[in-house]
Amino acid sequence: MGAGRLEACPYTPPPMAHFRVISIGTLAHHPLWGERGDVRPAHATTTLIDAGDAKILVDPSLPEQILVPRLLERSGLKPEAITHVFLTNFHPMRRRGITAFDDAQWLVGELERESVGAQLVAKFQEAEGAGDSDLAKSLRAEITLLQRCKSSPDTLAMGVDLFPLYGVTQGSCGLLLPQPSATVLVAGDTVATYEHLAEGKVLSPVFSLEQAQESFKEVIEIADLIVCGRDNVVQNPMRR
Repeated sequence: MGAGRLEACPYTPPPMAHFRVISIGTLAHHPLWGERGDVRPAHATTTLIDAGDAKILVDPSLPEQILVPRLLERSGLKPEAITHVFLTNFHPMRRRGITAFDDAQWLVGELERESVGAQLVAKFQEAEGAGDSDLAKSLRAEITLLQRCKSSPDTLAMGVDLFPLYGVTQGSCGLLLPQPSATVLVAGDTVATYEHLAEGKVLSPVFSLEQAQESFKEVIEIADLIVCGRDNVVQNPMRR
C-alpha cells in the first residue's frame, strides 16, 4: 500500500491582543533623577488594549476633558467604543477620567476591591459617628464608585489575562498579553519607570515592600515588553 498523501492544513493563528499607550504617565518627582519635592502633576500611564470586540482602557488617569481628545488622537476611538475599563489599583489618580466611559464595564482586581471596600466602609462609619458630614459624603461617593467596579475575571478577553502584582497596594494587578514573538505586561506601578526597572527598585511608599519586590521579580522573569506605570513601554533589559 502506497503512502498516503499529506494534505496541507491551513493554519489559523490564535487571536492576538494589540496594545497602544494613550498617555505616558509621570511621577510628581522622580527620585532616581535626583528630584526632591513635587515638580509636575503626577498621572498614570493609560493604555488601550484592542482584543477584537473588546476595547480595554487601562488606568484612565487624565481628567476627562484631556483624556477623551487624547484617546481620539491616539486611537481614533470615542468613549462609547471602550467596552472595559481596567484599574491596576483603585488609587484616585488612576481613575480621574473614568466617568467618561460610563457605557463600559469597570474592572479591578478582586482582592483590591475587597480590601479597599473594607477600608472605605470603616472610614465612612467613623466619619458618621464623628458627625463629619462632608467627609461622610465624600466617602459615600467613593464607595458608590467602587461598587460600580466589578471584580476582574482571570481572562478579560482572548489574549488578555489578569496578572496579580500585589505589593504596591494590597490587591494591585496587571494585564498579561502573550504575543507570538514577545510577552507584554501592563505592570502598573509595580514597575514605575525605566530607571526603576534598570536599577531594580520599586516605587516608594508601597503597601508591602516585600510583596512589591516579589512582584517586580515576577515581571522581570516573564515579560519581554513592560508598560510602566509612570513611563512608556520599555524592553526588559534582562531578556534581550
